[in-house]
Amino acid sequence: MEDITPDKKINIKGLVCPYTFVKAKLAMEEMDVGKVLEIILDYEEAARSIPKSMEEHGHKVLKVEKINDTDWVLQIRKEKD
Repeated sequence: MEDITPDKKINIKGLVCPYTFVKAKLAMEEMDVGKVLEIILDYEEAARSIPKSMEEHGHKVLKVEKINDTDWVLQIRKEKD
């Protein structure tokens, strides 16, 4: 899989649901359609729930990857306003 350069990055380590999704959703709302948001987080439940919620909102999940013992990286492309 190709490496995608995100247009915006947020680090929400230390947060738990629902704050993880709220932060991700607010960041996504500030972006233009077609842009990619990268999210760094350390809450396993959010690594599952954020991609699911973003897909339900019509966005494209490009990456969900555990990058070390505690952290995940998500990449989501905004598909609609």
